[in-house]
Amino acid sequence: MSTVQSARLAESINATLADLLEQDPRLLVLGEDVGRMGGVFRVTRGLRERFGADRVRDSLLAESTIIGQAVGMAMSGLVPICEIQFDGFTYPAVNQLVTQAARIGERWNGQVSPSLVVRIPTGGGGRGVEHHSESNEALFAHFPGISVACPSTGEDADQILRYAVTLGSPVVMYEPIRLYWRRSTPARDPEPARSPSAARVVRRGTDLTVATFGAITNEVLEAAQALSPEVDVEVVDLRWVAPLDMDTVLESVARTGRLLVVHEGSKDVGIGAEIAASVAERGFDSLRGPVRRLAPERRVYPPADFEKDYLIGVQEIKDEVLEMTK
Repeated sequence: MSTVQSARLAESINATLADLLEQDPRLLVLGEDVGRMGGVFRVTRGLRERFGADRVRDSLLAESTIIGQAVGMAMSGLVPICEIQFDGFTYPAVNQLVTQAARIGERWNGQVSPSLVVRIPTGGGGRGVEHHSESNEALFAHFPGISVACPSTGEDADQILRYAVTLGSPVVMYEPIRLYWRRSTPARDPEPARSPSAARVVRRGTDLTVATFGAITNEVLEAAQALSPEVDVEVVDLRWVAPLDMDTVLESVARTGRLLVVHEGSKDVGIGAEIAASVAERGFDSLRGPVRRLAPERRVYPPADFEKDYLIGVQEIKDEVLEMTK
């Protein structure tokens, strides 16, 4: 398998945060243990020593107060970047994000445009205990007023963060835990995304399109490489799941005629269902077969010893692609 060595995701995010803090005095970092400890995954390590405790703030162990403070800060003209320790811990903050942060711009008739970013470690593969390995991005993707990003590389995380702090509305950025300190990844085509909010075609192909995002993008690329040249798979890394860049997906489907959506979150009422519906509405004439989804069935994330039975792996992706192209 062809691989490349790249900057680790955690290192890239740390460098981007440092640069943003240096450039913009309005910006601050807020979260549980982000200061003295550098975050549970050490993503914010060294920032407090460099920029001080006023701008890299350790919060209470209460997610609702993290977002509540951030909403007030954003309305006052600051640019808070919050960290929630794990995606399974976001639920106490849903009320603040959905009923407050997402609605402020409309509520104030556009007179207030609060920039607010929430960083969330996400996904399995790290043998986490309960609430530490979930993939709940579809929850926030459902709500108007909230943008949701899921980078799979340090380069994309950098671009997304820099764009997010200028957006004037809340952005939730999911960061795959198992990619934080991974350096070797499958090779990708160097073609850049058309814009900071666009999807990226990371592998060109002719037989079938796979749309995916987050950590599992690497498994998809590995499967595509393994199937070549028998099946030529095109891979679209969505990067954002709200709003979805359906134009890039539809252009890819027009080239290949087939679409498989792969994601780590539950299949039911997930991102894949939305993409499948959109392609059925807007790109039906391009399809040579039905759109298919590959994702875990609807059940609670299992204990660490059984997570391999839950997560979608390279073999499952290869089997699905071969079934669709036979």
